[in-house]
Amino acid sequence: MNALDKDEIVALHEEHTGVLGMEAEMAVNNKSDLGKAYTPGVATISKAIEADPSLKDKMTLSGKLVAVVTDGSAVLGLGDIGPAGGLPVVEGKSLLYKDLAGVNALPLAVNQVPVKDFVSTLKNLSLSFAGIHLEDIAAPRCFEIEDELKQVLDIPVYHDDQEGTAIVVLAGLINAAKVVGKELKDLKIVLNGVGASGLATAKLLYGVGIHNLTLVDINGVVKPDSTKDNRYQTAFAKQVGNDVQGTTLDDVIDGQDAFIGLSDADLLSGDQVKRMAAKPIIFALANPKPEIDPAIAHEAGAGVVATGSGQYPNQVNNILVFPGLFKGLLQSGLKTVNMDVEKIVAEALAQTIATPTADKIVPGVFDEGVVETVTKAIIASQK
Repeated sequence: MNALDKDEIVALHEEHTGVLGMEAEMAVNNKSDLGKAYTPGVATISKAIEADPSLKDKMTLSGKLVAVVTDGSAVLGLGDIGPAGGLPVVEGKSLLYKDLAGVNALPLAVNQVPVKDFVSTLKNLSLSFAGIHLEDIAAPRCFEIEDELKQVLDIPVYHDDQEGTAIVVLAGLINAAKVVGKELKDLKIVLNGVGASGLATAKLLYGVGIHNLTLVDINGVVKPDSTKDNRYQTAFAKQVGNDVQGTTLDDVIDGQDAFIGLSDADLLSGDQVKRMAAKPIIFALANPKPEIDPAIAHEAGAGVVATGSGQYPNQVNNILVFPGLFKGLLQSGLKTVNMDVEKIVAEALAQTIATPTADKIVPGVFDEGVVETVTKAIIASQK
């Protein structure tokens, strides 16, 4: 992105004070309209909801409004940029909810307070919302927050960095395996970056039968007895049970069929790609800059290359998932996105590409029917 592009972006966001606004569902042009929309008419609605609180979801915005919540502690490719720094991300996602799926969403920034305070804040605000979308919250607190919110709220709680990322990676991997002529379950995969996105992705891949997984995080290879990794990482490493030799990404890259990066820029080299198995699959998904430049990966022999960016072919990004997913949640009444639902959605997304190629393993963001495919898959998962 050049300096001119940055100046244009800053000017655009300053001109409009962000990218979101709020529009009315009815016009107030006279006293009659005012009486129906506000006083004295709202007294009728308030009394009805007092008698039956569930009516709020039919009579107020709360029945169709999703909170997109961040503390800015783990923005992919940017790190801990704070709650205010995280606001542009959740504002952008709220815009995409509305533009792509017709879902109303409100961006919220919460300070990086202890988990119990974070949960308490959202619980106290929850009557205003039909669902909670968590975004860019560092591990392991994101796991604790999601688990606790699901226990105390009766509305869907969805962590896009976990479930959304896992779904789109699996969808892309299903088709990438076809392109390189390898069986999905036989793939030998190294996953670099085992935060919220990486761990959820690894769990879903393991859940569909891909058991030859090597996990690498900032401190190196994650092993069951690691002392520098969190308990969620080491517990999963124990579940996988692979006896991994080596401590760094470079130590374990030889012979791998696929590299899935959910980490940071420039962490994979062309020489390392050359040491992987024939026609390796490279998912370099860090944003704004991938773990390896796609041109370098291709030159080194990669069979399929995907990034998280729209600048290149194969944008494997959870933007393909979350708009349609929450639309499906609201329409179906489903409260939880479990692994079975994730599999169904991933398979549906993969099937939108009838004949996968090296440059087309997932649909484009603006391809017709993407949102509808995900929404229908969510609804179908309940039948």
